[in-house]
Amino acid sequence: MNGPVVIVGASLAGGTAAVTLREQGYDGEIVLLGAETHAPYERPPLSKEYLRGQQPFEKAYVKPPDHWSSNGVETRFGVTAERIDTDRHEVVLAGGERIPYGTLLITTGCRTRKIPAPGSDLDGVLDLRTVADADRIREAAASSGSAVVVGLGFIGAEVTASLKQTGLDVTAVEFAPVPLNRVLGEDVGRALAGLHADNGVHTIFEDSVASFEGSGRVEAVVTAQGTRLPCDVAVVGVGVQPNVEIAEGSPIAVDNGILVDEYCRTNVDGVYAAGDVANHQHPVFGRRMRVEHWQNAMRQGAAAAKSMLGAGEPYAEIHWFWSDQFDANLQYAGYHTAWDELVVRGSIPDRNFVAFYTTGGLIDAAVALNRGKELRRAMALIKARAPIDPAKLRDEDVDLKTLAG
Repeated sequence: MNGPVVIVGASLAGGTAAVTLREQGYDGEIVLLGAETHAPYERPPLSKEYLRGQQPFEKAYVKPPDHWSSNGVETRFGVTAERIDTDRHEVVLAGGERIPYGTLLITTGCRTRKIPAPGSDLDGVLDLRTVADADRIREAAASSGSAVVVGLGFIGAEVTASLKQTGLDVTAVEFAPVPLNRVLGEDVGRALAGLHADNGVHTIFEDSVASFEGSGRVEAVVTAQGTRLPCDVAVVGVGVQPNVEIAEGSPIAVDNGILVDEYCRTNVDGVYAAGDVANHQHPVFGRRMRVEHWQNAMRQGAAAAKSMLGAGEPYAEIHWFWSDQFDANLQYAGYHTAWDELVVRGSIPDRNFVAFYTTGGLIDAAVALNRGKELRRAMALIKARAPIDPAKLRDEDVDLKTLAG
């Protein structure tokens, strides 16, 4: 590679890429740019252990803060990269400073979606993406008795569970009929709804937020159906959107993220992308996907680094993630947006199952509640891309390992 490697986004993907470059023997210049003032860290604890005050933030660092300088990585934290000049091979920062690059990796991640409702700018109406966001929620929760969480996707459900576990009276408002309906469907969603109800969470489904009320600070959430929910704090978790603005005005292709191939390469020579922002071509599924989870950020960051060095292989990870809510562990593997049949092994009502999302007889994805070991065995079935007899998937006397061949 000619010229410095510049990584825009001091995220898990960006930090892992920098670490991998050094581990693979690259001894050239590396510049790591980040909008946050922190060194790269992992985000999963922010909605769980860290939010509940059970884990110090230092445990979330990708590497100790002094790792970067001791390994010859120049870090520029607290700076905003505004655009990429691909003709001059430069990253333009806010204020006009230009950072030259020989090879560029974009790992800018995502940001939270906002609710365009009256009162959304009141103090106490919060969202969660960064450690600073988590600190604001922790501080507000410490002096609050009640909270409303808007949205029961993965982050919303985890925040709901964490706030309830810290002693708050929590009400969750969700537009869909069950939690995680879009991703997991109603059958699995009902199990999660029961989990939250059994732990004392008040849930309102098939409703949305019309406004936030309060004099300077939020005092209530009003739903579209007219329900008024008094609260001391409100946390909004209605999804994220990829940070692709840096590519605007450049020839870098964008469509629901930065478009990359199976080697993490964009359509512009010498420019790569990885992590939440990358809409990547997956060689196993034969389609594009953008994945917003910890495992993908870490593995794809490493894969991009190897590709940049000319030692890459097609990025073919079977995506996997987990979510801890109360005493339940949910794990998911694969990728699906629709399915013909949901094949269940175990019992959804008992919250002890593996469910397979199948299309045309092929397993696209699987979700497990309190059966993590079996979920990991199912990953080989997903990768095989071969039809599996649904009866054998359901039969708990059949070892899933034997079905992979």
